[in-house]
Amino acid sequence: MEYAVVENIRITDDKNEIDLDTVHQFLTTTYWSKDIPKEVVQKAIKHSLSVGLLLDDQLIGFGRAITDYATFAYLADIYVGAEFRGKGYSKIIIKALLDKSGSEELRRILLATADAHGLYRKFDFTNLAKPENFLEINRPKIYQQTN
Repeated sequence: MEYAVVENIRITDDKNEIDLDTVHQFLTTTYWSKDIPKEVVQKAIKHSLSVGLLLDDQLIGFGRAITDYATFAYLADIYVGAEFRGKGYSKIIIKALLDKSGSEELRRILLATADAHGLYRKFDFTNLAKPENFLEINRPKIYQQTN
């Protein structure tokens, strides 16, 4: 399904248009999913609202929202290829994820970032109001572990 067109840029939530190899290559180099197995990326895309940012049908960006479309969403894996950064493309991905998840009606939308706070604040994200209410199981090196 086509979402928006801007100067040969198109965002899609059609998973058939999201190149798994490209997304996997993107994610294996990030700080949050270094060395992630391709099978894990495939499963994550399958079970999420996933969008691809296409430039003349070449995948240059990606993002996911894990959501129930009623009460909650978690934004994840938002990424724009290095050579395409600084042009506002990540904003297109974030807006599409928020719009397509029905964010105006969701009680809570979360994300985690080490370095893009300014970007997300433009979309009204703030620090947790009560961080003491949140718990986590955190396995930051799960993809580097051998079984």
